[in-house]
Amino acid sequence: MMILRLLAVIFGVALIVLVALDAFETIVLPRRVTRRIRLALIFYRTARLGWVFLSHLFRSGSRRDAFLGYVGPLSLLGLLLFWAVLFVFGFALLLWGLALPLNALDHAISFLTYLYLSGTTFFTLGLGDITPVPGLGRFLVVSEVAFGFVFLALVISYVPVIYQAFSRRELRISLLDARAGSPPTAVELLRRNSAVTHPEELRTLLHEWEVWCADILESHLSYPILAYYRSQHEQQSWVEALTVILDTCALILTSLEVPPLPAARYTFAAARHAVVDLAQVLGASPMAEVNRLSTDEWTRVRDHLAAAGIPLKEGTAGEKKLAKLRETYEPFVSGLAKRIQVALPPWLPPENALDDWQTSAWDEQFPSIHQTLKQVLRPPVNEIHSEASANDFPRRLDR
Repeated sequence: MMILRLLAVIFGVALIVLVALDAFETIVLPRRVTRRIRLALIFYRTARLGWVFLSHLFRSGSRRDAFLGYVGPLSLLGLLLFWAVLFVFGFALLLWGLALPLNALDHAISFLTYLYLSGTTFFTLGLGDITPVPGLGRFLVVSEVAFGFVFLALVISYVPVIYQAFSRRELRISLLDARAGSPPTAVELLRRNSAVTHPEELRTLLHEWEVWCADILESHLSYPILAYYRSQHEQQSWVEALTVILDTCALILTSLEVPPLPAARYTFAAARHAVVDLAQVLGASPMAEVNRLSTDEWTRVRDHLAAAGIPLKEGTAGEKKLAKLRETYEPFVSGLAKRIQVALPPWLPPENALDDWQTSAWDEQFPSIHQTLKQVLRPPVNEIHSEASANDFPRRLDR
């Protein structure tokens, strides 16, 4: 029995230290922890298996997406509860292993008695039906109360930080809806953002997304649970947004008949840095032999952009260079998309697709809304050509 109690003391102390260290690394420490064996990682990976299994029970894509929207918040709450239970269990093992005397109405003191004392102490209930006698027992009880208060303070400070980072991320993603369509595509982003008539606008836009990519990298490395917080709309996700930005920068750097914008290089670097590091942190293995743009689709991309007055390089040189550049990020974004169960964006916008901001549950009562919005806010191609010809495009971008 003495050996069993000694093992309980050792295991209890080790469990308390491990939980405290894990909570500190997850909540307080801003740097990425590279150690593979961590309680938070074990919990998230175990929970993820359950979420993935349950998500396959939903046949409807919208219902599955709504179900997966609970994964991030519930995983966070589950992790906090997991830590609390381990803290209580660790102190119960320590108290029981030391066989500390207690003042209790029930004279038959067992491990469950110590577990009850540990639980009421950690959550500071202060019931008083079981109390330790003066000595080491009181010191350990006061220590557990201190752990409970610190844990509560960390939880109170942790949750607002998570939602502030989530809000910053979603703000830019929401703006992408009108800028690049729903689902967003690189072709639509170039077409809609005055790539011909106002290249400075495109340069400013890329710079803003460079900052967003850096913010995603910093916040999601510090708080990986954010990766599983889903966007408000089914056709939006942070992986999708990153992919569209990478596609756009890749097109600008390899295929346009102009010197590439310096902003595209910097934004591509920030976006690729984000997807590579986050794939490693989330355990999303790169998917080899991924090809999101076939030769036929490339021809359609050329035609689509040419119709908008955005010329691409002639021949296959641009296509080959683009394919090489895509190999540097597509395996990683594909792995991330599979990990958090979202779809990657296409290169071409679906025909007759409406942006999310153009749709509403009440639109059927006003049949003319869609046509009016399309005419006023999405001018036809011939209006674009009237402002700037394709021959004027290189001079404008190089200015």
